[in-house]
Amino acid sequence: MTVGTLVFPDMPVIDGIKLNAVSAGIKKQGKLDLVLFELSQNATVAGVFTKNAYCAAPVTLCKNHLEKTSNSRYLLINSGNANACTGEQGMEAALISCAAIAENSNVSVEQVLPFSTGVIGEPLPVEKIEEALPTLHSGLTDDHWSLAAKGIMTTDTQPKGATVSLDIDGERLAVNGIAKGSGMINPNMATMLAYVATNAVVDQALLQKLVKEAADLSFNRITIDGDTSTNDSCMLIATGTSAITIDSEESPNYINLKKAVIDVFQSLAQIIVRDGEGATKFVSIVVEEGGNNDECLQVAYAIAHSPLVKTALFASDANWGRIVAAIGYSGVDDLHSDKIRVYLDDVLIVENGGRAITYREEDGQRIMSQSEITLRVCLGRGDIAETIWTTDLSHEYIKINAEYRT
Repeated sequence: MTVGTLVFPDMPVIDGIKLNAVSAGIKKQGKLDLVLFELSQNATVAGVFTKNAYCAAPVTLCKNHLEKTSNSRYLLINSGNANACTGEQGMEAALISCAAIAENSNVSVEQVLPFSTGVIGEPLPVEKIEEALPTLHSGLTDDHWSLAAKGIMTTDTQPKGATVSLDIDGERLAVNGIAKGSGMINPNMATMLAYVATNAVVDQALLQKLVKEAADLSFNRITIDGDTSTNDSCMLIATGTSAITIDSEESPNYINLKKAVIDVFQSLAQIIVRDGEGATKFVSIVVEEGGNNDECLQVAYAIAHSPLVKTALFASDANWGRIVAAIGYSGVDDLHSDKIRVYLDDVLIVENGGRAITYREEDGQRIMSQSEITLRVCLGRGDIAETIWTTDLSHEYIKINAEYRT
């Protein structure tokens, strides 16, 4: 079930990156479950990762490898098995997978970055990965973006991709991105993997700053169910194959690249929400007139994480009392209810501490029956605004997660 139509875009070729996906038998029924990215020798790579204390073995190893080399050459991703909460055995399995790629490609182990997604607590079938690597490697090509997007899926119903292209001084700057994510979605980060690449030449430190900022404005602004995964990784790759060189935040080229990257990140983040497990509503929660960013986000997430609000959304029930209750317990200090205004799309439902005089139940019902809703809260405390994206909570969500391992 998806909210709106998800269409995988036509991805332009980005020089300096090749991809492939195969079935290694990690998932059942021969589904694609192993993906490989091959990067040019001049590529730079940066990433942000989960903050879950039960950080998966591949995440730990990936961060370790990034610290040891600025010249990553391969990204190996498996789906169907998270290799999380697997102890020393899991770390060894991740390392063996990297070593197999390194030996086959004549690079160092540290130049291979591992990623996993799927069921937590199960041993990674590393022997299946090793057996599939020759086929995976031999099929690398520059136009397998859609295939790679399918290979990283778990409970996703469709592959997810976004792309932006622009001309800079007669050169084409392209930004392609794929992602997976559908449930266990919550900031810091969501249960997701994302891989975004550009052909620009970008200094690694600058690339790291950009990936963090872009993630904060996208993947760290979505929530489905309030759960934070063990495996989240978001990687930004600059292949360094174009004549566009970016080495300063002040350069016009950086400003153009930043906008393109954020556009791709936000598109992917919103696609993840639209494909949320069992979702029937795509909801933008906009909190305005805040005193600072943190209090705006506190209010937004209190609403988005309320089971009562989410089930009312599923039922198309204009029970606005649940919304104001969530605002009230959000934890913002000195929040004055008489200054707050609450809107469903353009319908004012709450002001001056109570129901708006102009509000009619049929107007609220009309908005709540839509598949896309904007819930706007004006705090009356300042001029800061934040937006997050979320979904309703349906019977199907429970079914999907109850049957996930069967």
